[in-house]
Amino acid sequence: MRLYALCDQELLDSNGISIEEFISIAKNNSAEIIQYRNKNADVAFIKTQLIKIRKLFDGFLIVNDSYELVELCDGVHLGQEDLLKIDSDIFQAVKILRSVIGKDKIFGISTHNEKEVLQANEMDLNYIGLGAYKTSSTKDVSSVLGDELDKIALKSKHPVGAIGGVKKSDLFQNITYHVIGSGLIK
Repeated sequence: MRLYALCDQELLDSNGISIEEFISIAKNNSAEIIQYRNKNADVAFIKTQLIKIRKLFDGFLIVNDSYELVELCDGVHLGQEDLLKIDSDIFQAVKILRSVIGKDKIFGISTHNEKEVLQANEMDLNYIGLGAYKTSSTKDVSSVLGDELDKIALKSKHPVGAIGGVKKSDLFQNITYHVIGSGLIK
């Protein structure tokens, strides 16, 4: 199992866990990637947190949404709805974002079904997140893929991270990364 640790600031705050504690937990679980997600803070606070993470973690660092801060990270991750904020055509949104962040940065997006995975196959991406696998306490989930997730992942030409309610003990055949947030700290 390869681990992609999702460091969600709201979740850390609600559990009284510092960035430093989360990074220690992620490292103890052999995380290869940490994605920092903060949907409520201003860019200055996010920048401060990314700098802290970079000092403590020598693996890959991905920022969620705040692509203007990608110079502090190895890449950026966006959800489908966030792509639509860039352009109403998600294919064009990916092209725009790739031109902004450059070819040397990691770029991933969230997908939720087979249609979105097949669309992602036509995009200049490094990986996709696919889910939700199960219900999650950190995000509203409109559909749960369950065992279908692994079958849909097989259709992706990109490496796939299983998202949404994933546990370290979950077994998959076609998944590159277990994307785990709350499961690391509870």
